[in-house]
Amino acid sequence: MEHSDHRRTRAIVLREFDEPLEVRQLDVPAPGPGELVVRVDFGGVCGTDVHLHSGRLDIPTPLVLGHEGLGRVVELGPGVTDDAHGDSLAVGDTVMWASSISCGTCVPCRMQGEPTLCERRTTYGVNLAVGSGGPAGSWSHYMSLRSGTSVVKVPDGVDPVAAMSLACAGPTMIHALYGRRPVRLGETVVVQGSGPVGLAAAAMAQLAGAASVIVVGGPAARLELAAELGIGDVHLDMIAVDDPGSVIEKVRSSSGGRGADLVIECTGAPRAVPEGIQMARRGGAYLSVGQYTDQGEISINPHQIVYRQLAVIGSWGFTGAHLAAYVSLLPALVERYDLRRLVTEFPMEQCEQALRSVAGGTLVKAVLRP
Repeated sequence: MEHSDHRRTRAIVLREFDEPLEVRQLDVPAPGPGELVVRVDFGGVCGTDVHLHSGRLDIPTPLVLGHEGLGRVVELGPGVTDDAHGDSLAVGDTVMWASSISCGTCVPCRMQGEPTLCERRTTYGVNLAVGSGGPAGSWSHYMSLRSGTSVVKVPDGVDPVAAMSLACAGPTMIHALYGRRPVRLGETVVVQGSGPVGLAAAAMAQLAGAASVIVVGGPAARLELAAELGIGDVHLDMIAVDDPGSVIEKVRSSSGGRGADLVIECTGAPRAVPEGIQMARRGGAYLSVGQYTDQGEISINPHQIVYRQLAVIGSWGFTGAHLAAYVSLLPALVERYDLRRLVTEFPMEQCEQALRSVAGGTLVKAVLRP
């Protein structure tokens, strides 16, 4: 089905690092085999976008930003009939899509069963430069989805804004808590960080049957909102205190004096790692998810790992399967939590204000609405 009004689109383009973003008119080609075109309803603004804008990752430019998105199908290429669940896909369907496409042929993909570690992974809004096909980022009115993209229909009755609240954080934590280190029934879980990844971790830990979830983060407004929504059982402000050790002691006292069974790091701040290790009980586990970009080194006492007999685990990104699992979990998440309240909407033209707000931690989740 052809739509003459989507052959050109306005898009937000990163041309140079730490310079103003540009609004450009780009061509939207007809989709080829396995491809489709979506009208973007919401483009997420992630902490990674802040890092991309500032040049902390080696990426090609010019680039349409936006690796999180939700929108409606406007055109299906040859051979596209179903979504990732095998449900029929049609023009007008509301969908989400995985940010990355794994190659399927490198050693991690083919031999090690680790597609998140794909050596030739292509990622929307990160390494698909302008000119390599149609608009490949969600900060655009229309977006071209490449062959191999995992596309998932959003269940009827799920608020799209609520779905966007954890668009990247949700599948990231599905990977971490399913594939890397699950939450076990009755465990005490500490979550370091109260941004989208941290709140996704806390909510999913509760759904998984944790006896108690302690959220350590800040600023205070984020913790207060989490408490109002019932995400987490105990909320401790690590930012406002002069002595982080006092918070560590509160964590221990809130977990029976021994520490947590599982500590999940979702901050992206290197200094959180040695603090989190001290929050874990002997024989517990430390799961690090937040150190997606290299923010520098930190000193760690290895005795604390051995003395506590800790399992220290990392988790990197997510795949289309993790996105599909997140979308399947959305009805349970939105029934228990008012996720819409986590989201602050911005017109697409206010993308730089949204980036500043995310960088400053003045909101939980920012989304652009073309």
